Amino acid sequence: MGNPKAPLPDLSILVPLYNEAESLAELSEWIGRVLADYGNCRYELIFIDDGSDDASWRVIQRLSNTHAFVRGIRLAGNCGKSAALDVGFRRARAKVVITMDADLQDSPDEIPALYELIAKEGYHLVSGWKRKRHDPIAKRWMSRLFNRVTRIVSGIPLHDFNCGLKAYDTQLVRHLRLYGEMHRYIPLMAKWAGFHRIIEKEVHHYPRRYGKSKYGWKRLLHGFLDLLSISFVTRFKRRPMHFFGLLGTLSFLFGIGTALYLIIEKLYKLSHDILARDVVDQPLFYLSLVAVIVGIQLFLSGFLAEMLYTLSAREEYGILDEAACEDEP
Repeated sequence: MGNPKAPLPDLSILVPLYNEAESLAELSEWIGRVLADYGNCRYELIFIDDGSDDASWRVIQRLSNTHAFVRGIRLAGNCGKSAALDVGFRRARAKVVITMDADLQDSPDEIPALYELIAKEGYHLVSGWKRKRHDPIAKRWMSRLFNRVTRIVSGIPLHDFNCGLKAYDTQLVRHLRLYGEMHRYIPLMAKWAGFHRIIEKEVHHYPRRYGKSKYGWKRLLHGFLDLLSISFVTRFKRRPMHFFGLLGTLSFLFGIGTALYLIIEKLYKLSHDILARDVVDQPLFYLSLVAVIVGIQLFLSGFLAEMLYTLSAREEYGILDEAACEDEP
């Protein structure tokens, strides 16, 4: 969908959705009014249908046929919000990308201010903060717990990591690879990838008018597990030996130290005519052997991971910009 010969837009708005047919037309019109009032800003609105089983895709097709700025992407199944955003990031063509939810709880009136913070102020990421939320109390408390833990782990002073309303510089977007529930941790991924210009902007939040929330305690649990995963992968993917090697060395030293202690204790008792058990009869000796073996395995795992990363390191680094002499033949 869309005209490939049209000039590139200044702004790409990504809306991942699942069973939100009732709100799509209203959201599209609302965004159109806001950006028409804003002025000279070419934009594209990309709906990513994450395997909806209602009329969402038919609505998207109708909107794309009647509005030149609307594009639609339909995933083969319900792959999750992270997968939908990842696909949208790959298809976005503008230098500024804004994401928002399709349920009309995120306000399109925030779009111009978010756009200017990226385009004019030069921030890499602007994360929305729903200070006053119109959600059930259970969801609000789970969100507060999640945000507090994530804030402690990441060291990023954001109040609302999971807010769907965010603005991105396209350089950051091209660097992201999302899966699972990783969309919750985009600020962490941005920071650890070297994109440090991250701020928070308070945004308006509306009560849900259509459909029902897809949030639940299972998603909260999955979110915490993904936090552990991304914390490990992001911190140690470029230096796996620092993790596996450290654990392996500690385990190896513990095993060797314990075995030497048992041997020295045995020799001391023999030299002083004290009755002593054989070293191999003591459970602690076998524990030390296990620790030595585990230590060697962890060290080798880190060594192999380091070699594998070294071979593929060229593909891991994000390129922010390039320059070349224009007079070069």
